[in-house]
Amino acid sequence: MLKSRATGWNAVGLLVVAAVVAVAVQAAPATAATPLTVAQAIAQQTGASATVRGYVVGQPTATTTVVRSNFPTDYALALADTAGETSTSKMVYVQITASFRAAWGLKTNPSLLGERIDVTGPLGAYFSHAGLTAPTAFALAGGGTTPPTTTTTTTPPTGTPGDYDGTYYKNAIGKSGTALRTSLNQIITPQTKLTYDQVWDALKLTDQDPANSNNVILLYSGTSRAKSLNGGNPDDWNREHVWAKSHGDFGTATGPGTDVHHLRPTDVTVNSNRGNKDFDLGGTQSTEAPGNYTDADSWEPRNADKGDVARMIFYMAIRYEGADGFPNLEVNNSVGNGSNPYIGKLSVLKQWNTQDPPSTFEKRRNQVIYDTFQHNRNPFIDHPEWVASIWG
Repeated sequence: MLKSRATGWNAVGLLVVAAVVAVAVQAAPATAATPLTVAQAIAQQTGASATVRGYVVGQPTATTTVVRSNFPTDYALALADTAGETSTSKMVYVQITASFRAAWGLKTNPSLLGERIDVTGPLGAYFSHAGLTAPTAFALAGGGTTPPTTTTTTTPPTGTPGDYDGTYYKNAIGKSGTALRTSLNQIITPQTKLTYDQVWDALKLTDQDPANSNNVILLYSGTSRAKSLNGGNPDDWNREHVWAKSHGDFGTATGPGTDVHHLRPTDVTVNSNRGNKDFDLGGTQSTEAPGNYTDADSWEPRNADKGDVARMIFYMAIRYEGADGFPNLEVNNSVGNGSNPYIGKLSVLKQWNTQDPPSTFEKRRNQVIYDTFQHNRNPFIDHPEWVASIWG
């Protein structure tokens, strides 16, 4: 009898102990995964999501190039296991999507250089280099405060200039060089084409003066002029082909001759002075548009338009690759290209792209063309760093 009661108590005791253990296990807090080192992240480029901890050592601008000052954009940063690392083979390139740029972009926050941070997201190639794309979280390492702008969404808001990495540009993200060029051509080639007459109406919206809806802002001079003054008289404005239409002899036929991404309203006289010249530095200052300079074979726009001009030229070179019946347009490092489908000067245009980043006006213009007219984008307004990735 005693033996039986003891056995019963032992069984009950075991059940109680088991229940307590089960409750304890369920109540135990989950242990957060230890962040990967940069070396581990480089070895695990599988597309799986992980948190990587490393020091901010600069901004990647190409597969083997990371700058440590004068950061051109807020779109990327590089992490390493030591703050002084200079070998790009020991870095992870991190894409910074639109939601995080204000808080974690190096152009806006250069003091982040040397900070140790945690970044969470899929491990995969960026700039054809070991990377982390489409991040879902950023934080200072060691329990630091995450900036309030951080969000866990990876879907860019639609309708906002430059926020198309997860949609429009998704097949280009992480690529560089020839692969990036090919991908961008495939992305931007589908478009609605305008007639040359339709360009008049398009420019009245794309280049509308933000301070006066009855006017447009003229390229090269920055002058605000009445929309109604479009025509051929000396004080009118007309349609400037930034990629001169004689460079490839495409004229004003529907296609490159009517592509609004490189057509801008310009003073008639200034348009004539620029003519079909390539772009380079120096010359005599334009009387009608001070700040612009010209000589026998080149035109230098004022500083406020230098980046705009460069990005329009780079757009044309990517959009028109000769595969759809139009000339294969290329940027070269020469001036005086004549009727050849080339325009220069590449080295100068690359400098201008960096010197004069996309303005609010330029971004709005890109958006209006995308939303209302051609339904394609100039990728170098959204991602000016892609210029260096493609052209070095």
